[in-house]
Amino acid sequence: MYKVMLIDDEATVRNLMKKMISWNDYNMEIVGEAESGIEAINIIDELRPDLCFVDIRMPFMDGIEFSKLALKRYPRLKIVILTAHEEFSYAQECIGIGVVQYRLKPIVRKDIIETLERVRSKLDEERMLYKDDFEVDLAELGCGEKENSSVDQIIEYLQKNYADSDLNLTKVAQIFGFNASYLSRKFKSEVGDSFVDVLCKIRLEQAKKYAQNGEAMYRVAAKVGIPDPNYFSKCFKKYVDTTYSEYSAKYTKVESTKVE
Repeated sequence: MYKVMLIDDEATVRNLMKKMISWNDYNMEIVGEAESGIEAINIIDELRPDLCFVDIRMPFMDGIEFSKLALKRYPRLKIVILTAHEEFSYAQECIGIGVVQYRLKPIVRKDIIETLERVRSKLDEERMLYKDDFEVDLAELGCGEKENSSVDQIIEYLQKNYADSDLNLTKVAQIFGFNASYLSRKFKSEVGDSFVDVLCKIRLEQAKKYAQNGEAMYRVAAKVGIPDPNYFSKCFKKYVDTTYSEYSAKYTKVESTKVE
């Protein structure tokens, strides 16, 4: 089953994509979605999709920038750009970075089906072509792994470098000499959480300190390595179980009472 990721800042578009297509008919399943390029690039290492549908117009990191980063990490990834903008220059740039297709909004079911058939055919060909080394895990072959590197050392590294917005599983794996998929499994087995969860929790622990001082959310988001405020807000609510404003207000109210 091929894995599909939907990346669009409009929830209506993502929901339409999920409902209008019988994904199983194309040997595909939707494994995740994101509201921005920044959110997508943070979770792509965990999801490892085969195909991404990406909106070209998104805040903080547009579809082209996301595609460049994603394809650099995963050259075999198939990306289909979705856009309401018909400028030829966009089409040229998308094709130039390795995007497989360019579809205009509003989305037409017939066009998406045509795209899926073409992409599935290409994925099938590649799976046969690379079946001997498809998703080879170098760590399992005993290559590229520093045996003296531990998860504790990596967590310490994350605690010191959480403000780096480019920090991700692939980058950290390269720094410590691991294969990315091996490191992902290592985190899950030894810590009980995924790499993304661990990094997010470290960032949000720092964010909570800033929130207690009443700092504006958009500034704090940038300080802790999540420059997209919408994605930061989603992460904060997920891991702290309250909104940033509610959390911050609770502490600023306490300070106000002390002064009185």
